[in-house]
Amino acid sequence: MSQSYTSAASAASGSSLSSPARVQWSTRMAFILAAVGSAVGLGNIWKFPYITGEHGGGAFVLVYLACILAIGIPVMMAEIALGRRGRHNPAQGIAALVREAGAHPFWKIIGIMALLSGFMILMFYTVVAGWAFAYAPKAATGSFVGEGGDAIGAMFGGMLADPVGLTIWMTVVLGLTMAIVVRGLQGGLEKAINLLMPGLLVLLLVMVGYAMGTGHFAEGVSFLFKADFSKMTGTAFLVALGHAFFTLSLASGAIMTYGSYLPDNVSIGKTTLLIAIMDTVVALAAGLAIFPLVFANGLEPGAGPGLIFVTLPIAFGQMPFGSAFGTLFFLLLAIAALTSAISLLEPTISWLTEKFQMTRIKACLLAGGLLWLGGLGVVTSLNVGAEWTLFGKTFFDMLDYLTSSWLMPLGGLLMAIFSGWILKKTVMQDELGMGSGMLYQLWSFTMRYVTPLAIIIVFLHALGIVNF
Repeated sequence: MSQSYTSAASAASGSSLSSPARVQWSTRMAFILAAVGSAVGLGNIWKFPYITGEHGGGAFVLVYLACILAIGIPVMMAEIALGRRGRHNPAQGIAALVREAGAHPFWKIIGIMALLSGFMILMFYTVVAGWAFAYAPKAATGSFVGEGGDAIGAMFGGMLADPVGLTIWMTVVLGLTMAIVVRGLQGGLEKAINLLMPGLLVLLLVMVGYAMGTGHFAEGVSFLFKADFSKMTGTAFLVALGHAFFTLSLASGAIMTYGSYLPDNVSIGKTTLLIAIMDTVVALAAGLAIFPLVFANGLEPGAGPGLIFVTLPIAFGQMPFGSAFGTLFFLLLAIAALTSAISLLEPTISWLTEKFQMTRIKACLLAGGLLWLGGLGVVTSLNVGAEWTLFGKTFFDMLDYLTSSWLMPLGGLLMAIFSGWILKKTVMQDELGMGSGMLYQLWSFTMRYVTPLAIIIVFLHALGIVNF
């Protein structure tokens, strides 16, 4: 891959801050697939379908889509624009924008928090992704066939209690992620995404097609889409708002870094809208693939990992061709996890190569080594070190709590304020390509008032300060 490639449009427009020649996405679709891959992860496969059914089905979907339009898309537009304007990793890119705006150095913390958040998430994400990788061969070898709930539950519990096995699979996930990222943007990320994302979509369509033949597809559709507005409580609204923000991988450094590789002639608004649509479609399709299988086998849909690693394996063990489709499902889950892991590692590698002039190989080895050590901490917190807690939280719980309840919402809040209030209007107008017309005014109003207020409410709710 040629690291000196820069699009003619970027060189001609001069809208980005001066920086060394920077590799860019070869096509707009490559960026879209990468961003969708970053957004589509483990949460899309199990969390979105479940919370949709739990909080009113179609009613929740409508509120969620409104939140995506009002919060998710404007914030993603801002993050992509900040990345493209800075043309560096999050830390150096934001620092450059702060200097350009003549703003207080405090605002540099946005880039630092984004880098830290993505790195900390990856520490436990590789471990959880390893569960999906571990279950694919279990399904392929017929381990679920004829097994009841107790046996499947014991299988999952036994996996979590085995630090050696968890470490092996965590290492596999981290190794694959490093092997892709080390090859750079066009030679690694693009090639992998161009293979993985179509594969993910094909597998998902196959699973939906199979679910349609269970005889319970209508029940699954009803569970997801039948509007029950009586369940749309204040808490349900906050769940929709929070998931709309987090599902698009915002404030974790991934989208900002991917945006820094985006050519200047690509419309951020149109691209962001397409990413949000694809992300939502994948999440809904996952629900259509999962719940007919659950209902077909007389099982109760459960929340969290239990749905994926206990309930569904029971279903796969009882249905015709269950081993084959169970294998496909966990391959789907593994691909979704891998595309997200790639996006979470890239910001750190970009920072190490640009800040310290490391080669990508050295940067990957350094980052990978630290992540592996952090992953060991996560692994042991699930078994032999489960009693080692800080403020009542294991190392795994602490990483999750710090990133989801503090770093990401605070980072998103500061990003909204910075792009809406601190940067000169002409900077965002230039990057968004909206001029000063009505669309820009709508985006500006959203980022100045609506988004900060919404994030503050979600933040306070996550901390248990505000409840409805």
